[in-house]
Amino acid sequence: MARLVRGMISEVDMSKLLRSEEMTLAQIFLSQEASYNCIRELGELGAVQFSDLNEGVNAFSRNYVSEIRRAEEMERRLRFFASEIEREKLPIPADYNVPAAPNPKDLIDLEATLEQLEGETRQINANQEALLRNFYELKELKHVLNSASVFFQVGAAIQQEGLKERLTPKFDEEAGGNMSRHLSFLCGVINRSKIPVFERVLWRASRGKALLRHMEIEEALKDPATEEEIPKSTFIVYFQGEQLKMRVKKICEGLGATTYPCKEDWEERRQTEAEVDKRLEELTSILNETKNHRFRMLNTVVSSINSWIIQVRKVKAIWYTMNKFKKTETGLLHAEGWCPKIQLNEVDRALKRGAQAAGSEVAPILNTVTTRRTPPTYHRTNTLTKGYQAVIDAYGVASYQEINPAIFTVITFPFLFGIMFGDIGHGLIMFLAGLYLVLKEGYFTKRLKSYEEIFSMMFHGRYIIMMNGMFAVYAGFLYNDIFSLSLNIFGFSWTPTNFTHYEKNSSHYINPEAMYGMDPYPKGYEYKGNPYFFGIDPFWNLAENKLTFINSYKMKLAVILGLIQMTFGLILSFKNFQFKGKTVDIYCTFVPQMIFLQSLIGYLCFMIFFKWFTCGPRTTQPSLLICLINMFLQFGSPIEEHMQLYSNQMYIQSALVVIAVICVPWMLGAKPLIEHMYPRIQHASYAPIPQSYEQFDNDGEEEGEEEEHHSMVDVIVHQGIETIEFTLGCISNTASYLRLWALSLAHAELSEVLWSMVMQGGLGMDINPYVNPIAIVLTFSFWAVATVAILIVMEGLSAFLHALRLHWVEFQNKFYKGEGHLFAPFSFERVLNGQDEE
Repeated sequence: MARLVRGMISEVDMSKLLRSEEMTLAQIFLSQEASYNCIRELGELGAVQFSDLNEGVNAFSRNYVSEIRRAEEMERRLRFFASEIEREKLPIPADYNVPAAPNPKDLIDLEATLEQLEGETRQINANQEALLRNFYELKELKHVLNSASVFFQVGAAIQQEGLKERLTPKFDEEAGGNMSRHLSFLCGVINRSKIPVFERVLWRASRGKALLRHMEIEEALKDPATEEEIPKSTFIVYFQGEQLKMRVKKICEGLGATTYPCKEDWEERRQTEAEVDKRLEELTSILNETKNHRFRMLNTVVSSINSWIIQVRKVKAIWYTMNKFKKTETGLLHAEGWCPKIQLNEVDRALKRGAQAAGSEVAPILNTVTTRRTPPTYHRTNTLTKGYQAVIDAYGVASYQEINPAIFTVITFPFLFGIMFGDIGHGLIMFLAGLYLVLKEGYFTKRLKSYEEIFSMMFHGRYIIMMNGMFAVYAGFLYNDIFSLSLNIFGFSWTPTNFTHYEKNSSHYINPEAMYGMDPYPKGYEYKGNPYFFGIDPFWNLAENKLTFINSYKMKLAVILGLIQMTFGLILSFKNFQFKGKTVDIYCTFVPQMIFLQSLIGYLCFMIFFKWFTCGPRTTQPSLLICLINMFLQFGSPIEEHMQLYSNQMYIQSALVVIAVICVPWMLGAKPLIEHMYPRIQHASYAPIPQSYEQFDNDGEEEGEEEEHHSMVDVIVHQGIETIEFTLGCISNTASYLRLWALSLAHAELSEVLWSMVMQGGLGMDINPYVNPIAIVLTFSFWAVATVAILIVMEGLSAFLHALRLHWVEFQNKFYKGEGHLFAPFSFERVLNGQDEE
């Protein structure tokens, strides 16, 4: 567990997660003899995203095309070895040591080794295929000789039954006009599936004057090239005449049948069969030696193939990266790329190591360049934040130096998930599943490629699963809900009015069949006056008005949580404006938006808390939704007595409506008007821009170009769209947060139905002492499977998607632009993981 905590909070300064890393554009000048080793060192470091300085050059006209082709040829050979190893079903040992990219000398040796091994392997394969072809041909001949006795008995029957007269008419031009009464025959082997076609073609070609007999070969014969089993049959064709003999041979060739010589004399066939057996024994011995030699050669490849594949992929990535560089007039290679400012010294040391390893006398040069191009966004992540950062990047990559929502999503995402999925039992199962994946992180990481895609996806989100389960357990305690049951940890704060239920129950527990109307009025006869210590009192599980109370509680909680998150989103927009020095946006966007939101939704939450603190069960309880609607529909009108919450309510609500209405033109017209009156206000009156942001401009223009100025109409249209989106979104986004209540209610009710309809019925069975245990086991099994499949997997996925929607739409649209592009450095780790497909 200590290792788990260290992995969650270490590896990166948490303060760095708020914004992306400061980036700088670096220029690198390398000598050609040291370039390979320098780029190899940078690939191991993974800190530079190189720009392509040869965009206009054809891919086949670049400097290192021949080297890339050599690497691709080595990849082809390695794929050939992999297919041969898979064909032999040899186990490849797991090698978790990642070798370094070879230096140029070792690369030449590796290329020669692969070429030699491929040549030897292909020669062995050709020899083995030729031997196998001879072996299976002898096998087929042996089966033909064995079947000949049966076939010739059929021929004798034909002679005896006078069938020869049918096959040999007195004069037959098709048979060449030969009046001889002697029948000819042809023996061979054919694919069993072609027998029906063979029969029809023979019948039509000979006009019924050829007779076919065939017999299945029970032994499985194989194709010499693929070694796939092919069912075959031996056959014999009786015919008369040379012309018909030529036709039969052509038909056999067309259908892939193989013909073999066969004598009618039994003694000659026996001698031929003995010779075939002798040759088969010799071929079997030679084949075994060939297979052993091939096996030994492939074993030498198996032990090194993983290392070779990694090395070749690294080499190819190096040459591909060097193809982006441009040659200068002095013969140096000019490279350009983005690098985190904090890692510039590491990049410089890596370049010097590479030049030293190459023995170059020309030291590499590293310069930083000031530019107006938009730098890539680079967020440092650890094992905990990596999954949440992927969730944010799926919506849109943060603009450069924009506040990163991932650091807040680590807490808010599982919290909202827990609110919708609140159940101690279900959350505990999910937490344990995620914790298992986290604790076995090292084991699964090494074997991840061998697992299915669904498991890989779950493993990458292991911390999300664990955190979701943890907060679901917390929300379960808040709701006092475990598999639709309640826990009485701190003792009831209620006592039933009808005490006969206690007297009738010998166990002194509350009768579960009794339902009570809960009245929290302090002077009543049921409430003890001390609330339950944490969460909902378990006695509510027996109340008739349970659903009404829980619905009201969760609905109001959803609205309050929605206001808190939306307000926090607006505060983050203020921090973005402040960081970029956009004073006009602070006063013309942030301030009216905050006032508008608090005037409506903030006031609604105020009424929720006011009603909780002042209204009892026997006092007037006005509908808060109606109060909010009447603020606009009955503006300035006296409030009815049953809708009155506090004194002077009409004046306060009218003032809030006026303030909210004023905020609309404030958001719509203030910023365009100021920018029109003072075109240079961004340079004259904005707060000082931080040095880290001053070098770059979000419009992505090159240095020296004139800045783009929008017309007044464009600014008004843009501001109008944002104003309409925000004002309508205040209501729609707040309503959207009611999904917290809806999904929580659906989860609790579905859990209760599953318990009462399945588990409770099974536990209540009373058939006989022998059947009852079996019935309970079967019932529990069905309930457990349904709980995991429906309530944890399906409901968990639903809650995950709804929490995702609340963050992407309701929360992030208050401050997050997401118009950046990810930092994709040249890194061997990315290449080996398949993240860099180039």
